[in-house]
Amino acid sequence: MLMFIILGLLGLGISVGYLCRHVPAFKGLEHSISYTIFAMLFIFGITIGANQSLLNNIGEFGIQAAILAICGVLGSLVASFIAYKLFIKKGGLNEK
Repeated sequence: MLMFIILGLLGLGISVGYLCRHVPAFKGLEHSISYTIFAMLFIFGITIGANQSLLNNIGEFGIQAAILAICGVLGSLVASFIAYKLFIKKGGLNEK
């Protein structure tokens, strides 16, 4: 249920941002996004560092995370290669 609330709020934010994209006050928000992400990552790091059970099992979690990251990158590379071959190389998007 919480995930649907989060996705709903994300969709609502996207809609409001799209409707207000020409409002000058909203233009300044683009610069604050990076700082907000940095602050969130810092707080996330603090919560991980404070979790003793997570730190005790960091080796196991690290291996799982590395495997997931490698598989994600490989999957993205394969998908982009297939998209390139289907749409770009054959002229699918460039044909008029």
